[in-house]
Amino acid sequence: MKVDFEDVTFEDELDAVEAARGGADIPAGLDVMAPGPFLAAILSSIDMTELSGRDRVVVLRARQRMASHYQANVYADMAAVADVLEADFAGDLEIATMATSAEIRAALNLTRRAADVELDLAVTLRRRLPAVWSALNAGDVDVRRARTIAYGTEHLTQDAARQVAAVILPEAVSLTTGQIAARLRKLCIDIDPADATDRYETAVQDRHVELRPDPDGTAQLVGLALPPDRASQAANRINRIAQQLKTQHESRTIDQLRADVFLDLLCNNPHKSETDKETNGRSRRAGGVMITVDLKTLTGLADHPGDLAGYGPVIADLARQTADQQASGIWEWVVTDPDTGQPIAAGTTRRRPTAQQQRIIRANNPHCVMAGCRIHATHSDLDHTVDYAKGGPTVPNNIAPTCRHDHRLKHQCGWTYQQQPDGTHQWTSHLGHTYTNQPQPP
Repeated sequence: MKVDFEDVTFEDELDAVEAARGGADIPAGLDVMAPGPFLAAILSSIDMTELSGRDRVVVLRARQRMASHYQANVYADMAAVADVLEADFAGDLEIATMATSAEIRAALNLTRRAADVELDLAVTLRRRLPAVWSALNAGDVDVRRARTIAYGTEHLTQDAARQVAAVILPEAVSLTTGQIAARLRKLCIDIDPADATDRYETAVQDRHVELRPDPDGTAQLVGLALPPDRASQAANRINRIAQQLKTQHESRTIDQLRADVFLDLLCNNPHKSETDKETNGRSRRAGGVMITVDLKTLTGLADHPGDLAGYGPVIADLARQTADQQASGIWEWVVTDPDTGQPIAAGTTRRRPTAQQQRIIRANNPHCVMAGCRIHATHSDLDHTVDYAKGGPTVPNNIAPTCRHDHRLKHQCGWTYQQQPDGTHQWTSHLGHTYTNQPQPP
């Protein structure tokens, strides 16, 4: 197709841009406009230095929609190149893929590995998960979210992957990639519990520990493919000991303390980090865990995934095994309604300095209530929504778990939040934008 650029004019588009603004700095609804030439024209005419802080955030969101739209088309172009070369090398998909990757690698000055990864994602989105590509093209999700969905469903059959994508896409726009990944793990277990169990049992057979050197002369000691219940139990024990050691006279950060406790326990040198404080009997307990599972699964009538605090979804067998091992440590439990996912009972199996109110709060809000935060409630502060000093009552509907970072955000950075009638929490930023956390299954 030949285009005569002398016949192309942008006067109409520019007039439309001015009309859309209506005398304002930016047009209303800029950050929800469909990406395309019109939105691009508006964005190209905006001088960010003339905007308020609030409007700059609106422009940021609008420009992200445009970036997602353009990236979707880049992936479509990659897939189109693959179409041609697969036709040229008909019958030999491996050679066609190699040739396509080489074309992309040379054209975009990528490494071979980067070209392979980008091509794989492009083909996945265009052929295997077209609904995800459409959402990216519409600016409803960005590349990070699209990639998370693609990788999180790659082990499923195409039909199953599309079913899972159809469920997650409406939610994805308001979820972080971490939340999407956790939600995907649960959905994948739900859609094929037997496959999830097989994959878990196969993977845990490959558990091992690696010692890796770092460029700065330090080292990494990493346990891989570990059973998540035992790994969480160990991590919780390390964290609990480190918290006990973090007194006003301790100069080490909490991360340094965790690292020192980790090594001292393995090396059997508790005196090095004063972990011999454990010997008071109370700390010799194994680290506690919190498992959440619906009643049907707990009783063996269903195989829905459970949720391990600080880790995420686990297969039904592991959830039941974890529940059966209560006697070996301090365990908090939450039983949820299998239809609504809402907590119907909560408690502990051993007396702890935790009030019934706190158990109810953590059962209703399994994670920090800041929008997008996945820090578990057991690792968060219990914060008065209306400050106690300002008359806020100490009742569950005025208390919510907030991680230490987001607790400081409220008290030091001008953010506020209010609990909504549906149980969600609406946060208002320093610049006046509102964000609502999405209910996360416990």
